[in-house]
Amino acid sequence: MIYLDNAATTQPDPKVVEVIEESLRDRWGNPSSAHEAGSRAKMRLEEARVSIASLMGCHDDEVFFTSGGTEADNWALLGVLDFWQGKKNH
Repeated sequence: MIYLDNAATTQPDPKVVEVIEESLRDRWGNPSSAHEAGSRAKMRLEEARVSIASLMGCHDDEVFFTSGGTEADNWALLGVLDFWQGKKNH
């Protein structure tokens, strides 16, 4: 059998594995917490925000993190509804 679904089996880039390992080892705190572990996690999150914004060509205040896919879907749907609210139907 030949399995061609690379999206489900792609080997992660070694740099990504390194950052994830370091984050799990040293930056495991809740980024919303005031303690030292939380501060380290928040710093990593903000570094990621800046990096993603740079890759996408936008400002870092335009990059948002959600708790998961459902929350992200809801944000997208609410954004579309907000955009079209009050506009004429076509």
